[in-house]
Amino acid sequence: MFERILVPVDLTQKSLKSVDMAYDFATRFGSEVVLLHVIETIEHLDFAELKSFYDRIDKSARKALGEFAERFVSNKLQVEQAVIYGHRIHAIVDYAMQNRIDLTIMASHRVDPESPGRDWSSISYAVAILSPTPVLLAK
Repeated sequence: MFERILVPVDLTQKSLKSVDMAYDFATRFGSEVVLLHVIETIEHLDFAELKSFYDRIDKSARKALGEFAERFVSNKLQVEQAVIYGHRIHAIVDYAMQNRIDLTIMASHRVDPESPGRDWSSISYAVAILSPTPVLLAK
């Protein structure tokens, strides 16, 4: 079924629903899960100028990813943790294409039926449209 599942997380409580879904897939089907956090880089500024800033964010992100991965590790499920830099939408889609991902599970929000167009510019919606593989949006 789905051998490798990508779970992009923003390291907030909102991401837990998608992590829980990936955990269920891993438990039921033996899927390998990749927890991914993208550190958004600041355009038009040299990365080296902000290296110490990015290093602090990276350290914090890796610690938080470790906490998200604890349940997988403690139950001997395959889980990878990755922190990458770039534009979130493109980085997620590129990661999925370059790393044999079969399914991406992302947290999303509900669209307000009274003004649906306003809510459609989310990262999860853009990834779902651009991804060459299936995307499951957890609400």
